[in-house]
Amino acid sequence: MADGAGDERRKDALIAARIERAHGVRVSLRAVGDTDVKTTVTALPESRVRVEVEVAAKEVADAVDAAARSLGRNLKLAGFRKGKIPAPVVIQRLGRDAVLDDAVRERLARWYTQALGEAGIAAIGDPDISLADLPADGEPLRFSFEIGVRPQATLGSWRGLEVGRREPAVAPEDIERQLEQARERLARLEPVARQAAPGDFVVIDYDGTIDGEPIEGGQARGQLVELGGGRLVPGFEEGLAGASAGEERTLAVTFPADYEPAHLGGRDATFVVTVSEVREKLLPELSDDFATDAAGFETLEEMRAEVRAGLLEADERVVEREFRGAVLDAAVAASQVQIPDALIDARTKESWERTLHSLEHRGISKEAFLQLAGKSEPEVLAEARPDAEQSLRREAVLAAIIAEEGIDPSEEELLVALLEGMPPEQRPTRPSEQAKLLERLRRAGRLRELREDVAADRALEQLVAAAKPIAAERAAAREKLWTPGS
Repeated sequence: MADGAGDERRKDALIAARIERAHGVRVSLRAVGDTDVKTTVTALPESRVRVEVEVAAKEVADAVDAAARSLGRNLKLAGFRKGKIPAPVVIQRLGRDAVLDDAVRERLARWYTQALGEAGIAAIGDPDISLADLPADGEPLRFSFEIGVRPQATLGSWRGLEVGRREPAVAPEDIERQLEQARERLARLEPVARQAAPGDFVVIDYDGTIDGEPIEGGQARGQLVELGGGRLVPGFEEGLAGASAGEERTLAVTFPADYEPAHLGGRDATFVVTVSEVREKLLPELSDDFATDAAGFETLEEMRAEVRAGLLEADERVVEREFRGAVLDAAVAASQVQIPDALIDARTKESWERTLHSLEHRGISKEAFLQLAGKSEPEVLAEARPDAEQSLRREAVLAAIIAEEGIDPSEEELLVALLEGMPPEQRPTRPSEQAKLLERLRRAGRLRELREDVAADRALEQLVAAAKPIAAERAAAREKLWTPGS
C-alpha cells in the first residue's frame, strides 16, 4: 500500500480530473477538515446507483468563508492591506453568490469523496453530477450523482478448489546469465593498435552541423562510444567501424523522425569525427579469482550455488504470486458475475487514467508513451479491456467472500497495513501520531477504502488457504480435457 498522504493526493487528482472532464469546472484539491455530509442511495439498473447528497449548512458557510479569504488575497481595496481583507468584506464586495460559486468549485471533489465514503459504495467510472440551485445563507447544499458500482457476485463452491502450482526452478542459462552480468561489471577497457570492430569502444571528438550551421549540443570532446551499443543516431556508430586511432571521418546521418529535441527530427546532419583511441573490452575469466573479486566467494562453484539460491528464492515468490492469482481466477470461474459493457469500459478508462498519471509523474507524456508503444489510444484501451473485466470479476468475488465470512478488519489491522506501505523513515512510532494518521484518513473519506483493501487481502488469504495445489502438468491436462473443442 502506498504512503497514505501521497495516495490521497493521487486519488483526489484523478477524481478532480473526472469531475473537470465531465462538467467543465475547475476543481481544487486543497485539504479540508471534517465535512458533514449525508447521503441517500438509490439502486439503478446496469450496476449503477444514484446518490443524493446534502452538505450541512455549517460546512457550506465554512467553505464560503475560506473561499472569501482566498479571493481576498488578490483583492485590492482602499483601507485594507493586500491579503488582509476580512472575509465578510470580500463577500459584500464580490457578492455571496460569486463567492459561493467559487467555494463549491473548490470543495466539490472532497464533498464527492466524502459522499462515496458515507454511502459505502465502490464507485467505478466517472460521476454524472447534478448540482441543485445554490443555497441561501444558512441552508445546506444539495447535489446528486449517478455512478457505476462494483457488480454483485453469486459465489460458487470456493473452498477446496484444485489449482495448478508449478515447482520453483532455475534454468542453468539463467545462472550463466547472472555470471555474465558480473563479468560485464568487472570488464576493463584496454587500448589496442588496430581498427575498431563491433563491440569495441572508441574515444572520439565530434562536431555536428546541419546545412553548414553548428547543431546546438552537437559537439563533444573525449566521448567514449561503444560500437554496436545503439546509443547514438542511426548510422553514427556504423560509420566508425574499421576506424583507427588518429583517423578523421565525416559521417552523414539522418535524425529519426521522433528524435528529441523535436526540431532535429527527420533532419539530415553531418558529423566530423576524430578518433583518438580504440579500446577493446576484456572480460575476466570465469575462475575462483573472479568469484573472489566479484562477490567475495572462495570458489566459482560457491558463487554459482549462491546465484542459484537467489534465483530460486525469487522464483518461489513468483510461484506464490502466480498461485494466488490462479486460485482467485478459479473462484471467479466458479461464480456468476454479470457485468454491463459500460462498466467494463469505465474500468478500462480508469486503468488508463492511472497509467497516464503515473507516466506524468515520471515525465512521460501520453503522446510519447503511445509513440514508444507504436499503438493508438483506442488500441491500448482495447487491449486493456479483458484485464479490466477480469479485475471487476475478481473484486466482486472477493467482496462476496468478505460478506459471507463477515470479515471486518480492526483498526489495529488497518494501521499495520498503512504503516507497512510507508517508507520506514516516514512511519510514525508514537501511538498518538499513529492515531492522527488514521484520523486523517477518516476525515478524507479514505478509511473505508483502506478497510476494503485489508478485508480483500484477508479474503484472498482465506481463499488461498482453502485451495488444494496440484501439479501444474495435471492442471494443464485437466484444462485441456475440459476445454470445449479441444
